[in-house]
Amino acid sequence: MKIVHNTINIGLKKPVRVLHASDTHITRADLRDGLRKVDLAAERAHYFSDAENCLNEISRISHEMNLPIMHTGDLIDFVSLANLSGTKEFVDNNDCFLAAGNHEFSLYLGESKEDAAYRNQSLEKVQACFKNDIRMSSRIIDGLNFVVLDNGYYKFDPEHLDYIKEQVKLGLPIVLMFHTPLYERNFYDYTLSRDPRSAYLMGVPDELRECYHDAAVREHQGADSITYEIMDYIAKEPLIKAILTGHMHFDFDSIYAGRIPQLCTDCCTLRIVEFI
Repeated sequence: MKIVHNTINIGLKKPVRVLHASDTHITRADLRDGLRKVDLAAERAHYFSDAENCLNEISRISHEMNLPIMHTGDLIDFVSLANLSGTKEFVDNNDCFLAAGNHEFSLYLGESKEDAAYRNQSLEKVQACFKNDIRMSSRIIDGLNFVVLDNGYYKFDPEHLDYIKEQVKLGLPIVLMFHTPLYERNFYDYTLSRDPRSAYLMGVPDELRECYHDAAVREHQGADSITYEIMDYIAKEPLIKAILTGHMHFDFDSIYAGRIPQLCTDCCTLRIVEFI
């Protein structure tokens, strides 16, 4: 597993260190969910052959360093009884705070449009495996407020704006945690250089999505008015100091809105992030 060290200066009186992981994509299934799910697990395991080792390393390092795990989604690759029981075991045995990714609610990959109705088919049983609300929650560590929002489907929800504003009222510096990174031009250009089909970022302007390979992808990854409003609020709110994300399956450090460090973490990377 790759270990990356980051230091972010936000003017804290006392340093705060955390581990940032993302996109572990555990691919467990057994016949309780049927042969189709077992076959899916075997197929997907080829793409995430190191997932189990990475999960064990994240846990080991967290215990050895006595640092909390901040995970920004896709801990599991799809919903199965084996994946959910594995999630609960991981959460119960580690100090972790997690955001939802799109795969947290995937029943079978690519079989249906991913939207709120699709997510809600599995939301209750998925959420039951986690200690914090993976769609919207907060954890304060030594005066630093880590705030989880679910943007796995490339959009924020109206209640997210109210929630951020309530967190801002606490007067503490904020680190946002969500799955899909926010659009920033350098990030966009780099992503398209790797995969010209799509930039896979949230809030990409309409004209910059015209080059995407598929009309359905262009529509799915388009932002709505509340998403743009929240992105603008994030850009302008001085208490928001950093963003932790994943989704892209590579490491990339960008600056959102010209001032906010945005760390995107790969499947088999573990970041040791120190806020000072």
